Amino acid sequence: MMFWERIKQAFRSFMAGRNGTDQLSMALIWVGLGLYILGIVFGFDIFSTLGFAVYCVTIFRMFSRNKEKRSAENRRYLDGKQKITKQWKQARARFANRKQFKYFKCPGCKAWLKLPRGAGVVTVTCSRCKNNFTEKA
Repeated sequence: MMFWERIKQAFRSFMAGRNGTDQLSMALIWVGLGLYILGIVFGFDIFSTLGFAVYCVTIFRMFSRNKEKRSAENRRYLDGKQKITKQWKQARARFANRKQFKYFKCPGCKAWLKLPRGAGVVTVTCSRCKNNFTEKA
């Protein structure tokens, strides 16, 4: 076996049963890099120190053998990311369609609703909470 193949096999054996990289680890790597670059550009040592701390946490997560805990952390990260991404996409759609529709929130459950522009004063029933209220479009 060649030298590099033995090193690869040794690393595979070392990583067996460990968490490795996941989406949260990759995000933490980028955050750490960004903080480190901010520290260099603006000359603030606190950013470089925070970037180094983020890297330490990332390495700890990657070498951890506690898969359940690391999976739960990654799941919470993905849920939060999905929620923010969904809100951003909805806000972009509302902005793109603002000339055709009037968007407003239900006073009961705060769900986003829309009416065609120029519909006048309309009694609206929220599809989520069945609340009735009057809205001008």
